[in-house]
Amino acid sequence: MIDMTAEGEAADEALVGGMVNAGAVLRRGALVERPAPRTARALHAHLLSLEEHGFDAAPTPVRLTADGREQLTFIPGDVALSPFPHWVMTETALESVGCLLRRLHEASAAVAVDASVEWPRTLADPAGGTMLCHNDVCPENVVFRDGRAAALIDFDLAAPGRPLWDVAMTARYWVPMLDPASAAALYPAGLDAPARLRILADSYGLSPQERAELPGVIEQATASCRAFAAARVADGDPFYIQALSERGGWQRWDRIQRWLKAHDETFTAALLD
Repeated sequence: MIDMTAEGEAADEALVGGMVNAGAVLRRGALVERPAPRTARALHAHLLSLEEHGFDAAPTPVRLTADGREQLTFIPGDVALSPFPHWVMTETALESVGCLLRRLHEASAAVAVDASVEWPRTLADPAGGTMLCHNDVCPENVVFRDGRAAALIDFDLAAPGRPLWDVAMTARYWVPMLDPASAAALYPAGLDAPARLRILADSYGLSPQERAELPGVIEQATASCRAFAAARVADGDPFYIQALSERGGWQRWDRIQRWLKAHDETFTAALLD
């Protein structure tokens, strides 16, 4: 996960934030250069197709370099880093994220997924699907302008899935779907999770059936995120090892999952009433 916050105004500058590509992402004038994901060729074709179908809120691919990097257009704006400031957690910001995700999905639904590509499964919908989901719409991957979500970046974990899976993954970060103790470490105080989940569902335009299913899908998505973190830690990734240590270890994940199950009826009522 990376963001698009630049340090200084030089023609060649590091973009700060994120974990996976930390220190490896550069802005060079109007371009961003970063390590190319394994699926870069397919992703570039997908992003170009999204543009053709009217979705202009993502970077435009420019080229792949001989040394395994990719170049994309730089998207100006503001990207929040954790601990997240109040401005990125307003109801207006949340509504705009839901609307932006819906726009992405409407365009993605018209773009055929390349079935020959081995898309990453780490955060992908276990049920699969025929539409390419972003899977990582966290605050660090949304560019804001004037307090509203303007663009999505970092499609590295994109994979086929259900639109509802992408909404569930987004809810985890933007409601957030965390117990109060876990949320307090990264988010402003006083966020009303049931009310914010309803705002996200309304702004995206979920159907009654999707609303009924969403709390359960969020629990599935949380389990997938835990497995993703566990795999990173097992591989010795220093960023995830440090994050796990600083944020309460596996006990934190246990607490989050218990909290979600305990409040399932509350979230369902908020979504349907």
